[in-house]
Parts: sequence; structure tokens; C-alpha cells
Amino acid sequence: MLGAFFLALITLFSPAHAQTRPEIISAKPDSVAVTIYRDPARGNGGGFNLDYLNGFAVVTEKRTISVPAGPATIRFAGVAEGMVAVSAVIRGLPGGIIEQNRDKKLLSPGSLVDGTLGNRVTLRRTDPATGEQVEQQAVIRSGSQGALVVQTNGGIEALQCSGLPEKVIYQDLPGGLFATPVLSVDTVSPEAATAEVTLTYLAAGFDWNADYVVKLGADGKSLDLFSWLTLANGNAESFAEAELLVIAGTLNIRRPMQQIADKPQATPLYIQCWPRGSTARGIFEPPPPPPPPPPPAFAPAMRARTGAVRGEAAEAIMVTASRNVEAELEALGDLKLYRVPFRSTVAAKGQKQVKLLSKADVPARMVYRGNAGGYGEEPGPLEIEVRMDNKTATGLGLPLPSGRISVFDGSADNGLLIGQGRMRDYAVGQEVKFTIGQSDAVQLASKHTLVASKGGWDGYALKLTNANPEPVTAEIDLAAVADSDLRKASGRTIRKDGKHVWRVEIPANDSVTLTYESRSKYR
Repeated sequence: MLGAFFLALITLFSPAHAQTRPEIISAKPDSVAVTIYRDPARGNGGGFNLDYLNGFAVVTEKRTISVPAGPATIRFAGVAEGMVAVSAVIRGLPGGIIEQNRDKKLLSPGSLVDGTLGNRVTLRRTDPATGEQVEQQAVIRSGSQGALVVQTNGGIEALQCSGLPEKVIYQDLPGGLFATPVLSVDTVSPEAATAEVTLTYLAAGFDWNADYVVKLGADGKSLDLFSWLTLANGNAESFAEAELLVIAGTLNIRRPMQQIADKPQATPLYIQCWPRGSTARGIFEPPPPPPPPPPPAFAPAMRARTGAVRGEAAEAIMVTASRNVEAELEALGDLKLYRVPFRSTVAAKGQKQVKLLSKADVPARMVYRGNAGGYGEEPGPLEIEVRMDNKTATGLGLPLPSGRISVFDGSADNGLLIGQGRMRDYAVGQEVKFTIGQSDAVQLASKHTLVASKGGWDGYALKLTNANPEPVTAEIDLAAVADSDLRKASGRTIRKDGKHVWRVEIPANDSVTLTYESRSKYR
């Protein structure tokens, strides 16, 4: 048996082998798992552009493949177009792998022409004298760029320049062309076998984000927190009934995946003809054809149900929260892994939302924030900041990945939107803070009262006004940096995050003032 294996290996590299090697095509995986990592440079959220997703995924496919004895080429069709081919790991082939290649040419009108250059095709055309369809043999003499030149019994001519219907019929599919991206491997198996093969690889063109929906309680002291897990696939391939996982945390990526993903090319076909009247005079130029009719009103909905065509961005987001289950949290070293507890399809050029978490009656508070250095004598609005403690005792106690936040007023029956913001990553035990907008009802004015006195002290007077019918809490940073000294404050101040902070409650429809002196430690 061992001698037969080495004999097959020697045969693999013989000149005649290239024509006798059997080819096995695995059309699609039996099952697939997709683990998505966020774009590390995207920040605390934001929308997706499906054509420029800078996150990536680890794709794991299981395929059942019948392998013949001896040398063979196995083609894994339907891999992601953003596949990083050098990252591919294949396990389960009886003979291992001799060579691995990424097939870069996709089936397209241009690649058909290029692949058939110099070969015979059939032309189906309309006879200008009778109007009947006729067929004739021809040989393609040009590539996909410029005029499509063919040679027939009548001579050499440019196709599709007569203004009448003309069609090229190919006898055979040129070698090396595939309708979907393909990874090919050469193997030598000691015996024929049906093997369960696992293919794992990195792929560019993925991303994910957390989207939070907050409903403030009518008492102003609690909130309901709901979060979507939004996954995006910018590849032209769908992953049907996939096991879905996402990773929260920041990896040290030395080079963006988009730069090392060698995407296959679908060559376009450019057909050009001599303009009428440019080679002869007196030829009448007919008017342009009328524009095509508009698509039916149901077309977008149909695309949402059937999936986007290759190269067309999907217009809908598929929501799969009806099962009322949440993504399951697991530890992955210093990272966090969220596992969707059911299989679901990630459509090509599409987005999907699944439920991440749902918490009710979480204690919260609203604080109005500002920095004294950013205000002048003319009053200006303060930022509205929502805060909550990420502890089990408060009803949270979960790692919260960064994402976008929409906040609704819970006192209104129809839940009116009152602000939007973004949130960074928060660990368990931290105070969660996010800004949802500015308040014209709570404003700050700052006046410089003493300039560069002896010792470098500057004097200020601050005035906070509250036009709300209820009291509010405000926090004002008294210096832009933490390294500053403070003296002669007329009210109570605290130290927070290294800075001097004026924390005060402003009565309803009233105002409060503070005077103080400060100087930088680097004077």
C-alpha cells in the first residue's frame, strides 16, 4: 500500500499527468460556521457600507467529498470572494494536500469571450433581408475589451453593430471558469474514500455592530434596554443556515484583510462600434430608443425575499428576533464571544439583525454635562448624558459592546425619539455613559473675572440656568485638563477622572452660580 502511494506521487509530477488528473467539484458545504470580527478602526458604531466593510470573518465549512484513489484535484466551489487564500486550512483529505490554488476567474460575458478567443462559436442572428433567425459558425478574433470581432465565411466583422439581434452560442465552457469563487487543491489519496473534509479560512468583507434601543421610564430614574446584533456581509456569496458567532474586543491586526484578500475577477465585456456616419456620409442617425419602463413596485420587496443579485447591494435588513432568544455570551480569553443560538442565513450583500439582550427597569440617571472652557458670556446648551451602573445588582452585569443608541421617551404613549448617540465598549462593573444630544433648556455661561494674577491664577464666574419644570443635575469640568489647581470655589466641587468638577442640582425654572480661581500646574 505504501509503495502504491509513492508510485501515485511520482505519477503526479509526470508530464502526462496534467491531462489525466480527475477533477472533483464540491459545489457547496454541508454546513458552515461564520465568526465575525469588527472593523477595529470603525470606532463606537456607525452604519455599514456593504462595498467597504473592513471587518473580517473566520469561515469554517464541512463538506462530504468522494475522493478517488491516486492523484486528483478537489475544487471547493462557493467560498467567499473575500477569502484570504493563504489562510486556508483543510483537514480530512486521506492523502493530505500537495498543492493549493485560488481560481481567480469567474464566469462572465467578458471571461467567456477571452476564454474562447481563437475558438469556434455559433452566431444566432437576424437576416436583414427576411427578418428570420439564422445560425452560422464563427471564430472569435478579439478579446473582451473594445469591439467583439468575429470571422465567418463572409469575412471579418464586428458583432452586435448591425442594430439587429445577434447572439453568441458557446459550444463548451472554457476551462478554469466558475460561476462562484473556487479554491482548488491537489491531493494523492492512498485509496478511494468518502471523507468529511473541514475547510477553514479568513475572509474579508464582513462586520458587525451592536444597536441599542433605550426607553426611558416615566419616573426618569429607570430605563428599558434592548439591543440588536447587526451582522453585515459584503461578499457576493450567501452562507445558508450558518452557525453565527461574533467577537467583541480589539485584535492587533497588522494589515487589513481587504489588502491581502485576493478577490476573483468577473471580466466585463465592453462592446464598441464605429459611430454611424463616421465612415460614410449620408447615413441617417436614428433617434435613441425610449427609456426602459420603470420596475414594478414590488421589485425591492422581491429582492429582499430572494436575495441580491451579484454586485447589487441588498436594500433590506433581515430581522430574526421572532424566536425571542438572545445571543449567548462566552469568554474567549480577553475577548468576548456572542453565539447566536440557532442557525440562520447571512445573505450576500446583506445585513441581518438578531436579539443581543433585553433588560427592563434598569436604574439610570440623566446628567447635563459641559466643560467651562468651551463656553463664553453668551449661554450655551449642555450635553445630555445618560448613565447607569453595569452591575448585576442593577439588572445589568453584562459586557456591553460598542454601538449606536436610540433613546425614546417612555412617558409618551407612542415612544417619541428624544436623542441618539454612540457608546464605547463597557466591562462589567463600570459606569456606562452615553451622550444623546444637547439641551436648550439647560445652559451654561462663563465669564472671565480675573486674568493672570500673581501666581498665574485666573478667575471665573459660571452661571447655570434650568428652564425645565423639574430640577436637574449638572456636572461641569472646571478645566480642560486634569493637571490644574483650584481655589476660592464658592460652591462644592469634587474630583472626578482627575479633574475638578462642579456637581450641582439646579432647581426647576431657576439658576445657580459658581465663582472660583484656577491655574495650570504647567504654568
